[in-house]
Amino acid sequence: MSEQTPSREKFKALIAGFLGMDVPSLQAAFVNHLERSLAKDEHSATERDCLVGLSLAVRDRLVERWNRTQQTYYQADVKRVYYLSLEFLIGRTLGNGLINLGLRETAEQALDELGYRLEDLEEAESDAGLGNGGLGRLAACFLDSMATLELPAYGYGIRYEYGIFYQRIQDGYQVEQPDNWLRYGNPWEIERPEVLYPVRFYGRVETYANSQGNLCANWVDTQGVMAMAYDTPVPGYLNNTVNTMRLWSAKSTRAFDLAHFNTGEYEEAVEDKVRSETITRVLYPNDNFFVGRELRLKQQYFFVSATLQDALRRHLKIHRVLDSFADWNAMQLNDTHPSIAIPELMRLLMDGGMQWDQAWAITVKTFAYTNHTVLPEALEKWPVDLVARVLPRHMQIIYDINHRFLEAVRTRYPDDEARAQRMSIIEEGDEKKVQMAHLAIVGSHSVNGVAALHTRLLKATLFRDFFEFWPEKFTNKTNGITPRRWLKACNPGLSNLITEAIGDGWVRDLDRLQDLIPLADDAEFRAAWQRVKSENKDRLAQYIRSHNYVDVDRASMFDCQVKRIHEYKRQLLNALHVATLYHRIKANPQGDFVPRTVIFGGKAAPGYYQAKLVIKLINAIADVVNSDPEVCDRLQVVFLSNYNVSLAERIFPAADLSEQGFRALPYHAGLDQSMRHDTQEKFIHDEVPIVVATIAFGMGIDKPDIRLVVHYDLPKS
Repeated sequence: MSEQTPSREKFKALIAGFLGMDVPSLQAAFVNHLERSLAKDEHSATERDCLVGLSLAVRDRLVERWNRTQQTYYQADVKRVYYLSLEFLIGRTLGNGLINLGLRETAEQALDELGYRLEDLEEAESDAGLGNGGLGRLAACFLDSMATLELPAYGYGIRYEYGIFYQRIQDGYQVEQPDNWLRYGNPWEIERPEVLYPVRFYGRVETYANSQGNLCANWVDTQGVMAMAYDTPVPGYLNNTVNTMRLWSAKSTRAFDLAHFNTGEYEEAVEDKVRSETITRVLYPNDNFFVGRELRLKQQYFFVSATLQDALRRHLKIHRVLDSFADWNAMQLNDTHPSIAIPELMRLLMDGGMQWDQAWAITVKTFAYTNHTVLPEALEKWPVDLVARVLPRHMQIIYDINHRFLEAVRTRYPDDEARAQRMSIIEEGDEKKVQMAHLAIVGSHSVNGVAALHTRLLKATLFRDFFEFWPEKFTNKTNGITPRRWLKACNPGLSNLITEAIGDGWVRDLDRLQDLIPLADDAEFRAAWQRVKSENKDRLAQYIRSHNYVDVDRASMFDCQVKRIHEYKRQLLNALHVATLYHRIKANPQGDFVPRTVIFGGKAAPGYYQAKLVIKLINAIADVVNSDPEVCDRLQVVFLSNYNVSLAERIFPAADLSEQGFRALPYHAGLDQSMRHDTQEKFIHDEVPIVVATIAFGMGIDKPDIRLVVHYDLPKS
C-alpha cells in the first residue's frame, strides 16, 4: 500500500457491525430492496418481486456472517473439508435461511404488518434444479449439518441451467417439460467472475525427460473451457457460521469469433461459446442408472478440475507448498461421479514437478469415498477409448495406478490371478472399461456405505476382495437428515409440540428425542400429537384436492410412497398391493377394512420405459378405485405429479405410513437364480398372479391396457 493510500480503519469500522434482526430493520431492508434493487413500488411490485426483496434482505444478513466465517477460517488456519457431489438437492432456500438465522417469526410479523404473508412468498420460490434424489438430498443435508457443527466445509458441484424435468401427468402417462429454474434468476447466489479456471479436454500427451532424468508428461493441443464460480451461503443453525456451496458454470474461452463474423458467418461466430457452455446446461435426470455419455464424463471432469484448482489455490495462499496438502484438506467423493478427481490431483501434483510416490501418498490421504449403490447397472464404467480420447493424460495415470495396485495384489496373492482380474481398475473384455468404483477405492483412504446393512453388503459382496485386502478402509456412515428442514421447518406444529415438552435441544441433537419416551403414556400429549397430525393431513388433503381434484378421506390412513420411480424401489409391488386391497373389498363389501389413502409420487427417467409404465399403472388403478362407490370410502389412490423437495415437505408431516420399498437382491450377492427368485417371491402376496405383472410391464404387448390389471379376477388361493 503506497503512502498516499488512506487508512482503511474507517472502512473496517463501517463494515464491522451486523444489520438489525428486529421487525423494523427487516421491513426497511425489504422495502429498500424492492425500491432500489428492483425499481418497484407498492403499485408495481409482484409477488415474485416481494419474494426477491425479502430474499435479498435475508441474504444481506447471511453475507455479513459469511464474510466473518471465511476470514475466521483463514486466520485460524484450519483444515478444510471439501464435499464433491454432482448433485445438491437443496430445495427452496428462503425458509431454511430464516430458521437458521432465527428470523422466521420476525419475518412473519414484518410482512404481516406490510400486508403480505410469508407463506405466499415461500410458495413463489422455485426449487433449485441441482439434484435428482437421495444422493443430492444427502449432500444438501451434509452441508447444513457441517455448518451447524461449525466445520470449515465447502460443497462443490455444477450450476445446472436446467434441472431435472418438470413432470406433468397426461392421460396417466408422465410427460416431461424443461425445468428452467433459473428463468427469473437466483437471488441467493453470488456470481464470482474473478474465480475463473481453465479446464481442458482432448489433445495428446508428450513425454520427455527432465534435467534429473525423470520421465515427465506434457498435455498439449487441448480444447479449453472456463469454469466460473457461483457461491451460495449455507448457514448453520443459530451460530453465525455460514459456509459455502460453490457451483461451477461453463464459460467459453472465446465469447465471440470476430473472424467468422466479419466474413458473414454469424452463427459460426458464437458456435464455440454455445458448444462450450453446453457442459453445464442440463442435469442428467437419473441418479441410479449409469448412462455412458461423453457429456456426462465432461461434466464430471469439469467440476472436479475446477474444484481442485480452487483448493490448491486456497492452500498455497497460506502454506506456500503442496507437500502438506493432505494435512490441511479432506475431500469426500459423493459416489463415483467425482472419482476422476483422483487422477486429476495426481496430474496437478506430478505435472507440477512432484514424484509419483509422494503425489500418490498425498492423493490417498486426501480422498474418501461414499458408495451409494450395490446395483451393478448403477456402477460407472467408462470405455477406455472414450477416456483416452477426452482425457488422455488421465488415462495414462489410471493405467499407472492400476499397474502399481495390481503388483501389490499379486504380491499378497501370488497364486490367485482371478482375484487380480476381479480387482483391476481396468475391466477386460470386448470393450475395455475403467471401473470408477475400483478407482475410488484404490485412491481413497476411507470407503463407506450409507447404512449398516448397505456397508455389510459392500464388504460381503460387491467389494469383498477389496475389504479382504484393506479391511481398515471400510467404515459405515448411516445416512442422516437435517432436523432443521425436515422437522422444524416443514412440520412446525410437531416441532413446537416437541419443544414445549422437552426443550429445543433436539434441533441440534436428535438423540434428545429420547426424552419423549415417557410421554408415550401421557394421554394429553398423545391427543396433542394427533391434533398436529390431523392438521398436517388437512393441508395435504387441500393440496390433493386443488391439484388432483380428488377429495380424500382425511381420517383415513395416509399410506405414502414418494421417491424416484424405479423397478428396484418396488412401486410396482405397492401398486399390486392396492389392486389386491381393491379386490378384497369388492369380494367382501361388508368387511372391516381400515380406510386407506395410498399416495404415490416420483419421477421416472425419461428413457426408462418400464418405470414410466409403472406410473401409468398407478394412475389407471387410481381411476378405477376412486370412481367405484363401493370401494372409494375405504380405499383411494392418488399420484402427485412433479415430486420435489417442496412437495416432500408437505407429504412427510402428513404420512401415517411411509413405504420405503425393497431393493432388489444383486445378482453378484452369492445367490443363485433360484435363491433370488425364492427370496423375492416372499415380497409378493400369493393372491397376486404373475399375469398381473406381465400385463403391467407389457411383455409382448406394445401398448397394454393397464386397466386390465385391476379388473383381473384374482384367485382366492
